[in-house]
Amino acid sequence: MKIPSSENATDSLLNNYNSNVIGLGGGCHWCTEAIFQSLTGVVKVAQGWIASGGVNSSFSEAVLVTFDPEVISLETLLEIHLLTHSSTSTHSLRGKYRSAIYYQNLAQKKPMEVILENLRQTDKYITKILALKSFKLNEEKFLNYYQSRPDAPFCKTYISPKLSFLRKQFTSVVKSSDPCNVQ
Repeated sequence: MKIPSSENATDSLLNNYNSNVIGLGGGCHWCTEAIFQSLTGVVKVAQGWIASGGVNSSFSEAVLVTFDPEVISLETLLEIHLLTHSSTSTHSLRGKYRSAIYYQNLAQKKPMEVILENLRQTDKYITKILALKSFKLNEEKFLNYYQSRPDAPFCKTYISPKLSFLRKQFTSVVKSSDPCNVQ
């Protein structure tokens, strides 16, 4: 799958600044999309690629998550993110699957730093906190990937186990009418 060209870029999703929109990257964006679509308080998940700046300026698979902080906290979202992808080890595909939390402005960055530092007390996360510079939405046929093909081999092998983990470890924040059919 190739990254959509800049004509298909959806930076307009970012133009209306919303402090309740964060970027999350780390594993396959199909997995990340399904995980965050399953959570109460998550209003929208846009799946695609995010670029930051400097050495992280290349696009990496990620999602934009719009959430209601009255229903689900930033801390819970970040903890779920860290526990549902390989956030403690490097590997050869880290460029494509950058373990990162993306902020839109400095007001978002500080709480992310505090939360990540607290979570690092229990494990050695390699996840970076990066500025969200650009976002490109995936092609329509790949959006809502798990919801549209839960029986596909990839979904059964990689996404379903993560959703089962989510149901067991974060029961209170998984939607009762789960769109991803978490078992």
